[in-house]
Amino acid sequence: MPTTRRQATLEKNGELVKPETSSKPAAKTGRGRGRKSKKQSQEEATIAGDKRNAEEAAQNKEEEPPSKKPKVDDEPSTEQGAKSDTGDFSPLTGEHCTIERGHIYFFYRPKVQVEEAESLDDVRNFQILLVPRPPAFAARDDQSKVDNEMEEDSEMKLLSAGADAVPAAEPKGQEKKKFRVITVGKKQLPDPDSGGSGRGRKETFWATVGSGRGRKETFWATVGTVGEDLNKLENGLGEKEYETKTRGKRHEEPARLAGRGVYAIVNDDPSTPSKRETHLGYHLTHPSPSELGEVQSEMRVYPASSFIIQVRNPLAPVSGGQRVGLSQGRRAEYPERIMKEVFGEGTRGRDGSGLRFSTVNRPELLDYEGAELLLIGARSGEEALETSLGEGRGEALKEAAEKEEDESIQEVLKELAMDGGKIPAEPLKGEWL
Repeated sequence: MPTTRRQATLEKNGELVKPETSSKPAAKTGRGRGRKSKKQSQEEATIAGDKRNAEEAAQNKEEEPPSKKPKVDDEPSTEQGAKSDTGDFSPLTGEHCTIERGHIYFFYRPKVQVEEAESLDDVRNFQILLVPRPPAFAARDDQSKVDNEMEEDSEMKLLSAGADAVPAAEPKGQEKKKFRVITVGKKQLPDPDSGGSGRGRKETFWATVGSGRGRKETFWATVGTVGEDLNKLENGLGEKEYETKTRGKRHEEPARLAGRGVYAIVNDDPSTPSKRETHLGYHLTHPSPSELGEVQSEMRVYPASSFIIQVRNPLAPVSGGQRVGLSQGRRAEYPERIMKEVFGEGTRGRDGSGLRFSTVNRPELLDYEGAELLLIGARSGEEALETSLGEGRGEALKEAAEKEEDESIQEVLKELAMDGGKIPAEPLKGEWL
């Protein structure tokens, strides 16, 4: 029945149509409250219960003394030596990502009881010293800080390609500075221009990666010392005397400085994970190309070069029963998070020990004494260095080396807080000592 005059008129004229059903719920009136559905009753009961719980929780919180404040679950761990377990050692992404830069030094030490080395045969060990530094544009003197954001943005735009590979200048005379000493097994760097000896060891299967013809030359290396006390470093490289039961007093000459330069460690990110590589590339500042001699030639310390680094899993068994690398008790003791996240312990490998080798996803992998490395010859020469590091980093290292090549050897040794009279630097002229 029409309820309004307009509806009655429309019905009389045959124009009244049925109104469309609205999607909105009809307004409740007093008559419609008599009966509720079971679902509506349950929902209202739930809302009422939640409201009561919230009120009770608020009341309890007000009555609770401050000393019993609950501990926040996501508070970071303060355990000694602990780091965040969320991605600390996950691979860095992005093509040609610089993970570390700094200054590199090459030392050799004559054999015991040998006063002067005349060739590589008289060398006891050959060592690489890495001294990490922040990028050059990140190290500013307090007086030169720029407070204006516009000026900072302008400065960042002026950074040349590859600037992230250039280390800041070494502060001189400081006794605290992070360093690593790496001993190379063959007393020389792997030749990047050689196809390798092809000994067929399964342990050198990584030598096939990278560009080049055939299997690359691969040498073992070991991280011997990691620290920040440069006095300890000087003592380790200095002259030594000790007593033995069978041969009496023994004498070791101090290590000799054979080269110094700038370096960068770069990770790439190819489309295929199995082709990932970590490259360590360097450009010498000392000696200059005209002063290179027999020492640098035999140790293959070229003006500019690069090699691939792989880190060995300390738990991985040696295939074929071969005796290579350090004994089990002398290998690096990585924490569990590294073993799982980097090597895949428990999930990868035939026996669950994980991958036998890994790229240097993070430089922390080199900060453990006893870490075993594979050094694989990659490329030599300035153009080849650029190929290895990519994105202008090779050229940037060259420019940085040219700026530092005028520093005297005394200044270089002061960077390491060393006495120039205790660490001979004459081999920088290319002649054995």
